[in-house]
Amino acid sequence: MSFSTALSGLDAASQNLDVIGNNVANASTVGFKEGEALFSDIYANSMSGSGNNQIGMGTRVTGVEQQFTQGDPTVTNQSLDLAINGNGLFRLNDNGTTVYSRNGQFQLDKNGYIVNANGDRLTGYGANTTGVINSVSPQDLQIPTGYIAPMATSTIAGQFNLDSRTAAIPSTTAFNPADTTTYTNGTSVNVYDSLGNQHSVNLYFVNRGPDPVTGLGTWNVYGTIDGSTPIGTAPGLIDTLQFNTAGGLASGGGPITLPTISYGNGSSSVSNMTLTLNGTTQYGSTYAVNALQPNGYATGQLSGFTIGTDGIITGTYSNGQSATLGQVALANFNNPQGLVPTGNNAWVESATSGAPKVGVPGSSNLGSLQSGAVESSNVNLTAELVNMITAQRNYQANAQTIKTENQLVQTLVNL
Repeated sequence: MSFSTALSGLDAASQNLDVIGNNVANASTVGFKEGEALFSDIYANSMSGSGNNQIGMGTRVTGVEQQFTQGDPTVTNQSLDLAINGNGLFRLNDNGTTVYSRNGQFQLDKNGYIVNANGDRLTGYGANTTGVINSVSPQDLQIPTGYIAPMATSTIAGQFNLDSRTAAIPSTTAFNPADTTTYTNGTSVNVYDSLGNQHSVNLYFVNRGPDPVTGLGTWNVYGTIDGSTPIGTAPGLIDTLQFNTAGGLASGGGPITLPTISYGNGSSSVSNMTLTLNGTTQYGSTYAVNALQPNGYATGQLSGFTIGTDGIITGTYSNGQSATLGQVALANFNNPQGLVPTGNNAWVESATSGAPKVGVPGSSNLGSLQSGAVESSNVNLTAELVNMITAQRNYQANAQTIKTENQLVQTLVNL
């Protein structure tokens, strides 16, 4: 029986060396989790029941348990590289089979899907055209490579200071945008039509002096489109501002709904554009444009995207806009050691692991993401080399048992 006992020890030590060797081989594999051989002793069933004199029959490897401890993050500066800080695994679609991984080395394929080196697609939650994320059912994450639709300008908000000291009343009463003597000050702001074409809205301020009844400082505001076309009916009067003795607005300033604007290039007419001049003052200082902000924007091409710690993918566009494109999903298990490794840094669920609990990074018991970094293997090379020496000693000791048993048998044969 000593031969079989020693042979079981040799076999177990050999398998332990296999586990250690696999750990060492994957010391540089991103997202790799080291394995640990689990041993158990072997006893034969005794016909007379248990007793203190029962001798074991050796040992065996009952399993290899992977250690899901955190590996150190390594900065790569690749925006699609992701490291998980905490619990959880990436959820991937491998041609219809859901697999899980801690390897966050991703890239875009030709169709805009986020994939790993094996072509497995990263899954998460998609977003609609308004950036609202649908967090019900995970799907393959795809980065749209098209344009972001333009948004027509519907509001203009401005704040000005109209100089009360030197602002002369124009000598010509009738306003004419082509005649600088008919207005006191002017400015322009870029707006966009429904097709994303840029237009210019010009605003002109005309000092009318004190109101003959109230004595309030009075200014007329005129507007044109693209330099000459008046807003509404000619000459394009859109508001009258009156200021109190403290220089603040006493009346006017809006918001004012401007007359319908037709750009005349096939785009939709704008019938609801509002102009707000609240905060405009008449102080004794130089004319100034303190704020002038329209909404709306032109068509934009995707120029890049970022992934936040919460997994939200934000796209940036050439027109200066940004939009939510989706959110990475993570999965966790009650018993991660029950996952079955399939190679290529991936695992699949099993009855032992339990069902996956899928959510967004940072929620529940899921970790956060670090973009531009990957998680290194959690193999400690120093510890593995020590374990290798121990396993080697165990192998040698069991071999010595066989040698000794062989000498005993040889002695009996020689009697």
